[in-house]
Amino acid sequence: MRIVRDYQYTQAQDRGASAAIGNFDGVHLGHQAVIDLARQAVPGAPLGVMTFQPHPREYFAPDAPAFRLMSAEAKAARLEKLGVETLYQLNFNKALASLSPREFAERVICKGLGLVNVVVGSDFCFGKGRAGTVADLQAFGAEMGFGVTVAELIETNGLVVSSTAIREALSEGRPRDAAALLGHWHRIEGEVIGGEQRGRELGYPTANMSIDGLHPPRFGVYAVLVDVRDGPHKGSYHGAASVGVRPMFNGEVPNIETFLFDFTGDLYGATLSVALVDYLRPELKFDGLQALIDQMDADCAQSREILNAL
Repeated sequence: MRIVRDYQYTQAQDRGASAAIGNFDGVHLGHQAVIDLARQAVPGAPLGVMTFQPHPREYFAPDAPAFRLMSAEAKAARLEKLGVETLYQLNFNKALASLSPREFAERVICKGLGLVNVVVGSDFCFGKGRAGTVADLQAFGAEMGFGVTVAELIETNGLVVSSTAIREALSEGRPRDAAALLGHWHRIEGEVIGGEQRGRELGYPTANMSIDGLHPPRFGVYAVLVDVRDGPHKGSYHGAASVGVRPMFNGEVPNIETFLFDFTGDLYGATLSVALVDYLRPELKFDGLQALIDQMDADCAQSREILNAL
């Protein structure tokens, strides 16, 4: 998959795509439906996705609480799995944010990227101040020579599939409900970083990862599926993970610490993808380390039972 970050600097192979446009945070079932429409809209055209980095919401409110379901890297990996050939991961900056709806259609969609068709959700807005509507986009397409396909919102069990609904499910410790809306397990991905090695001392060495910038799921312990993406231990594992601030040790910065079952080796620097399957319990402060170890034994036994039944 090719990644294009600036609409003003493209090559011939980057042009002529049928592209879905949006932020695609989580790449949920609704996003996948939009991408499928782009795939089908123009037979023979390359499949593209146009998204923005940073997310416009981050750009306009950098100090607001973290909300992203996945990093830009994780999003790109998920889109590639869906068969996207070109990812237009456009730099969202002052210049792009200042384009009027007409300027966005003309400079970005038409002249910059040379898209033959675009697919958007029925609630899509674009241009400075989100002033452009779907009707505006259709009018610009008719004038400038690109097709516009509008995807209706997807519902499951009477609930509109949205990133907001997924965040709510994760905040409430309902990862399976989030997965039903996503069409895949919600995953936290990143590089394994150094920790304080307390887990090793307790007999439970963990792979520690930052969740900075991501919407935090409900703090607590989860049964997880783990993919080690690179390095000598590349592969898939079962495990248990703790998300939160480690109240037993007076932690302050949230992270995720994952224990891989039946694993020995060094994972520092490796990239992990940790899928949240079931929420087991909240974070607790125990009366001594032995009580903590006993609970970790129980957590791992419960996780094994859950994951072996998948």
